[in-house]
Amino acid sequence: MNMGQKVSGGIKTVGQDTPYRLNREIAFGQDFLKPGRLDVLLDMPPVPKDIQMQHTWNPSDRSLNIFVKDEDKFTFHRHPVAQSTDCIRGRFGYTRGLHVWEVVWSTQQRGTHAVVGVATTEAALHCVGYQSLVGSNSESWGWDLGRNKLYHDVKNNPSVTYPSLLNLDENFVVPDSFFVVLDMDEGTLSFVVDGQYLGVAFRGLKGKKLYPIVSAVWGHCEITHRYIGGLDPEPLPLMDICRRKIRQQIGKNRLPEINKLPLPTVIRNYILYQ
Repeated sequence: MNMGQKVSGGIKTVGQDTPYRLNREIAFGQDFLKPGRLDVLLDMPPVPKDIQMQHTWNPSDRSLNIFVKDEDKFTFHRHPVAQSTDCIRGRFGYTRGLHVWEVVWSTQQRGTHAVVGVATTEAALHCVGYQSLVGSNSESWGWDLGRNKLYHDVKNNPSVTYPSLLNLDENFVVPDSFFVVLDMDEGTLSFVVDGQYLGVAFRGLKGKKLYPIVSAVWGHCEITHRYIGGLDPEPLPLMDICRRKIRQQIGKNRLPEINKLPLPTVIRNYILYQ
């Protein structure tokens, strides 16, 4: 059995063969409404690779049991060290704006304690034994992917189920790839899985400087962090709002057909982010 390996019981799972969907009545609550700015950001192409590199894992801010791969700076590898929980922070700390990054973490490499979230520079990056280190203190906020629990300063705050509408007999299987959404203007942390906004996980983050972080226990696990993009808190230009509305009306699957319309090339290119 690999270190940190999980022995599963008879728990009903959702999220793979049975996609998770929010209850209609509750999903219209404030915490479950996808912010309009997030819709705009996710509709944009990812930022260029050189910008992504500025936001990826920080090879100088990690547990010594972790190293960023030379051939893939977006991915780190954890050494198979027993009875150890290890973290790494991202390069960039956020104080304002809306930011989204993708985490790619194989479901086969998570083990008993796989946590994704954000932290200040004061959060610990290593501890002896296996635990959900991100969220264990007042300087970090984390989502335990295996337990479907949210943790922050656990000595003073109880864990919270997330997605919050899961029944007690359900286990939400988080896929290999998902999005982390940090809104420093609203002070919230959220997650998007398979295109579905799962609602606000944490509030009260405004005024802090926060970095992406994960904590891992699985030997030889590899986790990728890829920055998708960000939006400043200022209102969007009218041109951007119009482009978003046009793209919504056309539909993502029909966007290539814009080239068939009798539009000036500059307008077609603008709508297609070219």
